[in-house]
Amino acid sequence: MKKYILFVDDESNILKGLQRSLRPLRNSWDMTFAQGGENALKLLEKQSFDAIISDMRMPMMDGAALLNIVKKKYPMMARIILSGHSDKEMIMKSVKSAHQYLSKPCEKETLILTIKRVCALCDLLNNKTLKQFLGGIETLPSMPLLYRQIMTKLQSPDPSTSSVGKIIATDMGMTAKMLQLVNSSFFGMPRHISSAEEAVILLGIDVVKTLILSIEVFSTFSKGTLSIIPVDKIHDHCIKTSAIAKKIGGLEKMEKDLLDNAVITSLLHDLGKLLLAEYFPDEYKSVIQIVQKERIPFFRAEKEVFGVTHAEVGAYLLGFWGLPENIIEGIAFHHHPSLIISDKFELCGLVHVAELIEYHEQQQPGSWETLNGLDKAYMKNLGLFHRIPLWRDAIQHR
Repeated sequence: MKKYILFVDDESNILKGLQRSLRPLRNSWDMTFAQGGENALKLLEKQSFDAIISDMRMPMMDGAALLNIVKKKYPMMARIILSGHSDKEMIMKSVKSAHQYLSKPCEKETLILTIKRVCALCDLLNNKTLKQFLGGIETLPSMPLLYRQIMTKLQSPDPSTSSVGKIIATDMGMTAKMLQLVNSSFFGMPRHISSAEEAVILLGIDVVKTLILSIEVFSTFSKGTLSIIPVDKIHDHCIKTSAIAKKIGGLEKMEKDLLDNAVITSLLHDLGKLLLAEYFPDEYKSVIQIVQKERIPFFRAEKEVFGVTHAEVGAYLLGFWGLPENIIEGIAFHHHPSLIISDKFELCGLVHVAELIEYHEQQQPGSWETLNGLDKAYMKNLGLFHRIPLWRDAIQHR
């Protein structure tokens, strides 16, 4: 199915250059080129698009202002901003309105890959209401205690990057937002950053303070959510799953970059569950009732109520935010890793096993022999089924 892409710039020569260079993609993309924000908004009133890519510096209406309007009126559209490294103050204005940030000049291959990825995500969810909500989301809710700690720390006379980074690294919402920002090409990092602590160090305490205190990129859970689901237990489960995944990855001699991504994937794998409970509380109460009545896993009950699971919801949002593809796949398929066609132990399989081990350790520490809910076909096809007892023993004696 063709995707509809809108490019916006105030310079006609740049738009013509884009049109020429992207011509080979015209069979896959229906591309429209608008000169300036006002013209873009007029086009949006007449036609729907899957993605908008806008320059930042434009007269009359800059890119941040344009995307802010798009976010409110057309939240399902993927929003990408193009800006120069010297526009740090201006890019801060778009932190809440853009999904991804690309630096100028932008390599054609980078632009194409970014657009292809966000367009592919459009097909991940079949719930229009969820798409509209996720497309317009600005911040991810954080644990109340950790939110208070980070605010107190940043308002102290001389906060250190190390202490701030450690707090952020233990919270799902804070970690996801910080990785979204630090890995945007705008900040020009030479490699992918998969550690929240490292992200804080690289961004610098002044930038982090601006993002959190002035722009308010973090928020906290509502009291309603805290009364619906045990947020602290879910958070603790993700932290422990992350530690287990790291241990298993080490035993299987995973490369450092992959192991770092495994830790992040495990930490964020249930993020969608918290989002659904926070922003759709009535529906999530129905999910809980189904779980209790039918004795089925949460993801199956979510499928009944929403048509999708928390795994797909988390993957959809984080994919829009530009996190690496293997992290997105790891989150999306952590309940069904065999849906990924691969002859390698992918992140989804690692998180799948780590999560089930964590659940078993909660319920019957040290005494389980098999993992209920295990995707046995996946593990046997990879020749890893026999490794599970070894992983269990190593984790129980860590």
